[in-house]
Amino acid sequence: MTLPDILLAVLVSAYLAGSIASLVAPRRSIRLLVATAGITGAAASLVLVALVLAGAPGPRLSIGSFALAPLAFHLDPLGAFFLLVVAIVSLAASIYGYGYSRDRDAAWLRTCGASMNLLLLTLSLQVMADNALTFLLVWELMSLAAWLLVLTEPDQVGAVGAANWYLGVTHAGFAALAAMFFLLTGGQLGASFAQVRGLPLSDGVRHAVFVLALVGFGTKAGIMPLHVWLPRAHPVAPSHASAVMSGVVLKMGVYGLVRVVFDLLGGIAAGPGGATAAHQLAGSAFAVPPWWGVVVLALGTVSALLGVLYALMQHDLKRLLAYHSIENVGIIFMGLGVSLLFLAYDLPLLAALALVAALYHTLNHACFKALLFLGAGAVVHATHTRNIEEMGGLIKRMPVTAFTFLIGSAAISALPPLNGFASEWLLFQSLLGGTRIPVPAVALLMPIGVGLLALTGGLAAACFVKAFGITFLAIPRSSHAEHAVEAPRSMLVAMLLLVVACVALGLGPFVVVPQLGRVLASLPHMAPAAGLGTTGLVFFSGMPTGLGQMSAPALALGLAVLALLVPLAVWLLTPRFRLRREDTWGCGRFVQTPRMQYTATAFAEPLRRVFAELYRPTEDLTVELHPDSRYVIRAITYESEVRPFVERLLYVPAVAMVRRAASAVRRVQAGSVHLYLAYLCAALIALLLAARWLP
Repeated sequence: MTLPDILLAVLVSAYLAGSIASLVAPRRSIRLLVATAGITGAAASLVLVALVLAGAPGPRLSIGSFALAPLAFHLDPLGAFFLLVVAIVSLAASIYGYGYSRDRDAAWLRTCGASMNLLLLTLSLQVMADNALTFLLVWELMSLAAWLLVLTEPDQVGAVGAANWYLGVTHAGFAALAAMFFLLTGGQLGASFAQVRGLPLSDGVRHAVFVLALVGFGTKAGIMPLHVWLPRAHPVAPSHASAVMSGVVLKMGVYGLVRVVFDLLGGIAAGPGGATAAHQLAGSAFAVPPWWGVVVLALGTVSALLGVLYALMQHDLKRLLAYHSIENVGIIFMGLGVSLLFLAYDLPLLAALALVAALYHTLNHACFKALLFLGAGAVVHATHTRNIEEMGGLIKRMPVTAFTFLIGSAAISALPPLNGFASEWLLFQSLLGGTRIPVPAVALLMPIGVGLLALTGGLAAACFVKAFGITFLAIPRSSHAEHAVEAPRSMLVAMLLLVVACVALGLGPFVVVPQLGRVLASLPHMAPAAGLGTTGLVFFSGMPTGLGQMSAPALALGLAVLALLVPLAVWLLTPRFRLRREDTWGCGRFVQTPRMQYTATAFAEPLRRVFAELYRPTEDLTVELHPDSRYVIRAITYESEVRPFVERLLYVPAVAMVRRAASAVRRVQAGSVHLYLAYLCAALIALLLAARWLP
């Protein structure tokens, strides 16, 4: 038994033990057992990833047979990269959960502990699934575990509705994936992925596989317009579960799309009438229709822009972060779409750069979004509210949480020298390389993408100025905020670990990019990815001329020097006056009150007006007059609600149609056994006639 096999056994055993222990152990031991199991499983995953990425053969496992086919697992370099994403967030969430669950009752501890470890186990096995049957089975178990986490607190407002939306959308996606794998494998769900790569497919089937994969994996990733479950489910789940769902579960959609489109379809030769085989012989790229890349790029761009716009209007801190998950998944899909476009026009090195940018942002988003959800959880844990309008002044009461949330906010806003900047810079470089596409109409999409990505980054920065400023600065707006205390030590340790990850990934792209290049080089027709290299601390030496180069450590050093020089210059140039400290001037008032502070609504109001045609808010203005005089106003109440137009145009009519159909079908349920028997007879006769007369 090799070391990777032993580590896989430790990983599976630890997570299984954590799930079982949470159900049978005494209440006082549940927290420690669940946290220990999660930390052990994550640590085994990290060592396993290091071995596989260093070149060791990945573990293989085949378990009996399920539906006449074995459950097969194998960890290759692509799966190892996504296992790294799982392990980093799992480690932080497991440490965090120990302190977060300190005051919970036994029912909560058992439900959350069992569901969390089951989710971590299925996420780890998902990236190792080596045939379609195993993939679909683990996918379903993963979805059910996440559903249970959403329902951890069923009495919470909106929890049951969020769970229903999640269950409905994810099972619709599962149906698309099942159909996709049937087409991809020719019905041979037990065939290994290595065998699937050699199966010939016609162009029509390949297009159908791509569309079904985009729908099925898009529902899990939360790409618009398949995102409707995401801003409902993430806020109501426990905060460390929200971190895993946003940081990792969404990435399973990215993993699935990369696995199917870039790997399994990349190794398939076209059948009769297809041109794939000839194209493969002619060049390094496989025959990708340009419209694949255009569709993925368009969906990613729309999701990124609308995600951040709707995040700006949110006052629920966790719901705001959920919409930013849509934004960042959109950025990842932009990278995937650009990579497909470059493959379509036989530009493999640029395709590799775009795909590296997408995967780099996948890892970065997992780190900084998990950090932000854990920080939000610490705030909610201390203030007992998710409404940022009721917070304020927390930086003095929760300084470590404020620091970690600030780092996460800067990272998600793509500010240097943190990790969000590194991956978005890569994506900008790949978009700028779009001028090499020989078709002007397609090449024009690239500068448009650059502009919209820049707009998205600016809006994200504005949103997190609001989120951090209204939450942590000024003075408390409620008694809960006024009496808040710092989070328990284990929660702080988990957040600080992710801060280290964000800083390290931001400073070390010269290490990360070559590793990602070697990961992608294992995919069919992605060998040019191995040419992505660095020169010292600068990357990219292997890129086409005309693209930029950047040294993250040098940039960080320059920013640090600038940060020291500015206050020094101010101190040297400022006349030596005697300082007098007084309260901030507040319109002539000596006593400051929370009502004098900037609110989240006021901060976002200018942007709401700029994008009013997109938001189309509903507004209600009520003026209450004094009973003794209609010229004296007693109170003015203004209410405004922004409801995403995708829900208004797509889901509201669809739900109404389903309800009408259900009401019509309900009439069939008359309660008569004789009538039901008549239905069965009629259905049997119809089937017999169909079998007799239909070819």
